[in-house]
Amino acid sequence: MSIQKRTKDQLAARVAQDIPEGAVVNLGIGQPTLVANHIPRTREVLLHSENGLLGMGPAPAAGEEDYDLINAGKQPVTLLPGGSYFHHTDSFAMMRGGHLDICVLGAFQVSATGDLANWHTGEKDAIPAVGGAMDLAVGARQTWVMMDLLTKQGESKIVPACTYPLTGIACVKRVYTDVCTLDCTPQGLKLVDLVDGLTHAELEKMIGLPIAQ
Repeated sequence: MSIQKRTKDQLAARVAQDIPEGAVVNLGIGQPTLVANHIPRTREVLLHSENGLLGMGPAPAAGEEDYDLINAGKQPVTLLPGGSYFHHTDSFAMMRGGHLDICVLGAFQVSATGDLANWHTGEKDAIPAVGGAMDLAVGARQTWVMMDLLTKQGESKIVPACTYPLTGIACVKRVYTDVCTLDCTPQGLKLVDLVDGLTHAELEKMIGLPIAQ
């Protein structure tokens, strides 16, 4: 059986599945923004954007975009009934003050113990983009990462120790990838789930680290 990798939307739906009722959640730039499209309408979740929004809904239908209503990645969004706009400073006060239950971020690397590197690869021609990632990583009660497991070169983004500049230390609780979901603990990685066609032993080989079951 071939590995049935999650598509980006399937991965977003997997993340959305774990967001509890009543949570206040920040969705980072990139893949994490797709999570907004997969939260069940029957579940009340407050989505936060660092540019000053609380109560975001899914992406607008084609032709109904309002480019005065955007998320931190400059993508058009919708606002649910009761949603609000506020100053950037107030938004960062929410992030830094521990008022977010969860943030979902992308990453270049995550260590087995939850260190996060997601703002710069260290390459001379790479453009650093820290944004609010450091504030989110240490300010949210839980930091989740959403990413493909492997780079385009086939190397694991989950590593023994990050070699890229760090965003935060031991801040990542859970990593959602296109082939598995893993918890980061002080003792190392713990398996949550696997996609069809991939075994535990094969995943350990892909990552190059032991994974508790």
